[in-house]
Amino acid sequence: MTFDLFDPIDEPRRTEQIGDAAFVLRGCALPYVAALLPPLEAILQQAPFRHMMTPGGLRMGVALTNCGALGWISDRRGYRYGPMDPDSEQPWPALPDVFIRLAQDASEQAGFPGFAPDACLINRYEPGTRLTLHQDKNEKDFAAPIVSVSLGIPAVFLFGGHERSDRTERVSLVHGDVAVWGGVDRLRYHGIMPLKHADHPLLGAQRINLTFRHAG
Repeated sequence: MTFDLFDPIDEPRRTEQIGDAAFVLRGCALPYVAALLPPLEAILQQAPFRHMMTPGGLRMGVALTNCGALGWISDRRGYRYGPMDPDSEQPWPALPDVFIRLAQDASEQAGFPGFAPDACLINRYEPGTRLTLHQDKNEKDFAAPIVSVSLGIPAVFLFGGHERSDRTERVSLVHGDVAVWGGVDRLRYHGIMPLKHADHPLLGAQRINLTFRHAG
């Protein structure tokens, strides 16, 4: 994967509240994009995208990898975090400083100071792929927020309630947006609708999602 460092996108900066303790920070990641992409490329060279298997033996549609002290893993043994990449049997790549700065900047803007991520899930969505409603509940401590950075083509974020059957709100996410949720909203169900065909001038026909968590 080769990235152009020029970011021509200039979205207005504003904050949208989507829950009692959940926010979308419009354009929050844009000042970081040029600095994010080289370390992201290095991470992908060391730990390439892969399609993990669900505990039920199904291939996940969204490709993913990790960086940080812990990485999220899915296989026949279940969902969990681990310090080693099961493909290479080596530690996951370290969290780059610029990743940490972005995550802490966004979390502080959303009212969660002191965020110390130890895991970053990196998802690649292509047109037609989606992420079904789920809770982020494999972490040991739910006190820290989730910080989710959108890069590339647009997506529609589904933000639901504490039961899978609860009504969901549809939230448009574009390149540079950062969603942050924690506190009373930390365990709300969420997902991504199937991506429409599009082409981003920087990343092409894909959406890259960086999701920061304190997992250990």
